[in-house]
Amino acid sequence: MESTSSLLPEQISLPARLEAILYLKGKPMSLGELAEIASLTHDEAELGLLTLMADYAHRNTALEIVQDGQRYSLQLRQGLADLVQNLLPVDLSTAALRTLATIALKKRILQSELVELRGSGAYDHIKELLAQDFIERKRQSDGRSFWLSLSEKFHRTFAVKADDLRPVGRLATVD
Repeated sequence: MESTSSLLPEQISLPARLEAILYLKGKPMSLGELAEIASLTHDEAELGLLTLMADYAHRNTALEIVQDGQRYSLQLRQGLADLVQNLLPVDLSTAALRTLATIALKKRILQSELVELRGSGAYDHIKELLAQDFIERKRQSDGRSFWLSLSEKFHRTFAVKADDLRPVGRLATVD
């Protein structure tokens, strides 16, 4: 039996070739684009795509072929978005990442001190970091400010253990 790694492109099934194109492109593509890249006629590409779509419809896998108008894409099934949310790259602005780094260096910092260090834009960064669960905020017991500290999600996402972070003295403005 011949191994699949030694097959020539024309020996690989048409649906598998189209699947590879959709996977590698990573964006919705028209039937014409698929046919051109795979060196197929429009009808061959359509038949291969229909076969691939039927195959995915009967599989119990994390991926599916989705048609949006006249474009097709290979993507994660809708119900799995929550499952992989923690695996996706962090979607934070550079300024918010700098604010997060400041909190990480201090381990625990008063919000008022952070705003003094980072400027008034830090309020927006704090909202962004709280919304994505990278920091925790607790009201100061004897004042009007909040204590900011790193969350468990921060440690999981950035693979940093709490013991790896050493508190530092006063920081200069990071911008």
